[in-house]
Amino acid sequence: MPKGTNQKLKLYYLAKIMTERTDDEHMITMPEIQKALLEYEVTADRKSLYDDLETLRVLGIDVIGEKIGRYFYYHVGGKHFEIAELKLLVDAIQSSKFITEKKSNDLIKKLTGFASKYEADQLKRQVVVQGRVKTMNESIYYFVDDVHRAIADNKQIRFEYMKWTEAKKLVRRRETPYTVSPWALTWDDEYYYLIAYDMDEKMIKHFRVDKLKSIEVLDKKRVGKEAFENFNLAKYSKMSFGMFHGDQTNVKISFHKDMVGVFIDRFGRDISIQPSIKKDWYETHVDVAVSNIFLGWIFGLGTDVQILGPDKVVKQFRAEIQERAKLYK
Repeated sequence: MPKGTNQKLKLYYLAKIMTERTDDEHMITMPEIQKALLEYEVTADRKSLYDDLETLRVLGIDVIGEKIGRYFYYHVGGKHFEIAELKLLVDAIQSSKFITEKKSNDLIKKLTGFASKYEADQLKRQVVVQGRVKTMNESIYYFVDDVHRAIADNKQIRFEYMKWTEAKKLVRRRETPYTVSPWALTWDDEYYYLIAYDMDEKMIKHFRVDKLKSIEVLDKKRVGKEAFENFNLAKYSKMSFGMFHGDQTNVKISFHKDMVGVFIDRFGRDISIQPSIKKDWYETHVDVAVSNIFLGWIFGLGTDVQILGPDKVVKQFRAEIQERAKLYK
């Protein structure tokens, strides 16, 4: 058999054919493998292909051969990702506000490379998420990389922090840039947040990464290590509703038994739930940053939830309700 023009790439094309054209539901015979290789101008006899398939196994590609009837069929079994895992990743990417439309398409296209062409068709689907608003900041991925690099190198960062105007334009929140010590990145309410120590105000702060601009990694060591020694990121996220700042307060709340799931979903299974004096009602104590977002969350739960204390939070909630009522006179 005359040699093809791409013989040196034979193993590469064989791996490509096996991973793209086979899976647990789709198999290929030896003659079909030879025919597929010819599409890449590669010729191969059966004996050499047996050796090549064994080489692919050694390289970590799970090539499986089994006899069905009179013929032997080959396919790739275990891959880097199962199709169910790829579907889960695609759904997460498509439904995320953090990832831009363009980047979503790019990432999904790359993920299809881990699947056969038959499985890839299953990944080309749209996840319908009502009211989904995608971020428009394409630079966000590089910002995340900059922050990770600064954390790894124990360096401070400087950046501009932006906000929206009524003219739908992003402008700086203040004239001077922020200089902080980055310590963590967290995902909350579908946004990425930078958790950092503000040296000027001597406190832990958080910033939405998609609102950062012009990040610069400084040649200065981070500070604030002491503030983060007992820092609990999960607790911080639960406490800060919508990652809005507010005074940390231990709030006593009473709620109907039908709302138990709502409070466990928000604060976790470790919260204490005690019977209340009212029938079918329960009480809990939670640490929260008391902001308008928290009060709005309580308001949205309706009459099945009541703040019991402390008094200053009860008064703040009552005043908030009265201010809202004025808008509808």
